[in-house]
Amino acid sequence: MASPMFKPIGSNSGGASGEGENKFDVFYKDLKETEKRDSVLTSKQQIDRLLRPGASYANLNPFEVLQVDPRTPIDDIKKKFRRMSILVHPDKNQDDSERAQKAFDELTKAWRCLENESTRQKCLDIVEEAEAIVAKRIEERKKQLKREGKDARVDEDDPEKLKRAVYVQTMKLFADMERKRRQQETRDQEERKRKRDLEIEEEEQKKAEKEWQKNFEESRVNRVNSWKDFQKGKSAKKFKGFKPPKHKAEARD
Repeated sequence: MASPMFKPIGSNSGGASGEGENKFDVFYKDLKETEKRDSVLTSKQQIDRLLRPGASYANLNPFEVLQVDPRTPIDDIKKKFRRMSILVHPDKNQDDSERAQKAFDELTKAWRCLENESTRQKCLDIVEEAEAIVAKRIEERKKQLKREGKDARVDEDDPEKLKRAVYVQTMKLFADMERKRRQQETRDQEERKRKRDLEIEEEEQKKAEKEWQKNFEESRVNRVNSWKDFQKGKSAKKFKGFKPPKHKAEARD
């Protein structure tokens, strides 16, 4: 089920906003105000931005972590990463080194994702998919309003609100991707455990069979030896039972 913050896009300006919508409006407004102050953010402010409540959700999007447009050239992204990593580096923030390290790790994770051409393209594909979804929803909403004989203007005609709608959809897609990744990881772990359990079971079975064979051979040898001993005993008894007649001396006249 989608998070309450992901409301249908394209409701006209006269519609009432839900509680979840208002909560996200506050979060989004705060986020954008923070971004506007990016050029003057101090180390502490950058650390706070990367570790603020809800950051684990927003930080799924590496473009948001590094505060760059998705279509920014990779060399410019690298420069941005270096500037930001210097600001939050633990050595520069020894009075708050633990949080600084966490913030630095978030930046590094985002950069590692974007410096790789394959994963960067996947992230860009998500952004483009979000843009397409929003555009389609707006188009469908406008058609619906026209069929109803209403004003076809929608909130997303405002560039800022359009940007917000794309941001919401982008984050939803990143969240879906992370959910699928974790589910796959869980399945992989379960499969590895199943295979390992099967290997252990086979090893124990082989060990038991080997032990049984060893015991069987030992008992077979013992049985053979016992039978031989028995046969020797019988032969000895038969021989012991035969006594030659005693020789009698002849009497002389």
